[in-house]
Amino acid sequence: MNKDDLLRYNRQIIIPEFGESGQQKLIDSSVLVIGAGGLGAPILQYLSAAGVGRIGIVDFDEVSLSNLQRQVLFNTKEIGQSKAKTASEKLSLLNPSIQFDVYESPINSLNAMKLIEPYDLVVDGSDNLPTRYLVNDACFLLQKPLVYGAIFRFEGQVSVFNALKTDGSRGPNYRDLFPTPPPPEMVPSCSEGGVLGVLPGIIGSMMANEAIKLLVGMGELLSGKLFVFDALDFSTFKLNIEANPDNPISGQHPTIKELIDYEAFCMGAVKQESIKEISVQELKERLDKGAVELIDVREDYEYEIANLGGKLIPLNKVLSRSNEIPKDKEVVMMCKMGGRSKKAIELLQKEGFENLINLKGGITAWQQEIDSSMKAY
Repeated sequence: MNKDDLLRYNRQIIIPEFGESGQQKLIDSSVLVIGAGGLGAPILQYLSAAGVGRIGIVDFDEVSLSNLQRQVLFNTKEIGQSKAKTASEKLSLLNPSIQFDVYESPINSLNAMKLIEPYDLVVDGSDNLPTRYLVNDACFLLQKPLVYGAIFRFEGQVSVFNALKTDGSRGPNYRDLFPTPPPPEMVPSCSEGGVLGVLPGIIGSMMANEAIKLLVGMGELLSGKLFVFDALDFSTFKLNIEANPDNPISGQHPTIKELIDYEAFCMGAVKQESIKEISVQELKERLDKGAVELIDVREDYEYEIANLGGKLIPLNKVLSRSNEIPKDKEVVMMCKMGGRSKKAIELLQKEGFENLINLKGGITAWQQEIDSSMKAY
């Protein structure tokens, strides 16, 4: 460390349990952060401020107006810009001594091993089950520790998976807690159920704390424990996580020995390839001819910001209002980016619908490719 380092990190170095040796460990460490959103923002800010020497940022999304209520790393002027690139530029101003690696493509079963392999630790700030299972399995196969976090409405969770023990073995992983995913309809996203804006800041800071403890080698990690926090009554509790002998990747008879198709795995009985899709260009042609039935599964406030004139049936009401959706002609389902409308189709297919088409990219793609004057959010 040089004089600037000693000054920058002085308040950490003077902690007896931390010292110069702890700071040097951070400087020599590398962390891959999955997601630069609500959880990723505080994770990245505190790891950068703390002095982790190399940080990889994986996020293919762009900043949108609806992000700013919780993703405090960004501002209004950056709407439409790459999250990963914007984050690295701003964090470089916070700490110019850090090497930032920017990955603007989604992490998937084809690139996960290559992305994760060079780093000492992975911190997962993603917001969907396929990515969580993918990252867990890749970390297990590569023997990398993983800091996990999740948020929904007022509740957050934190744990450390696959941590190295003193006897050389590894601690529990995500599949010891959740061997298989729940049905897709039981997993609402933040865009459906919401999230209190300060919650990802709280949980993300806890995740950064666990990452720093792990890299420096101090304190007691949340390995083998799931920490649960409720922002409404400020209650907390810990659940013990034991190694599951039936864990499909680390149990007594493992069946997963390489990465799988996680989208199909988390969708359960409904196969992704069974869902037809239409591009925004194709939809425009149909709209121009007036020959299309369009169902919008977003929320009321989103519809008011921007819409294509389709019938509004929010995702949480598609089953109770399925009688309003015709079965005798093609129906295009749409949302902001295509995820919720795909979930709506999955639910309706189980009710016998065979005529539904998903709008690929949703209204975001329409705004980017068809009508740039449409308000983004």
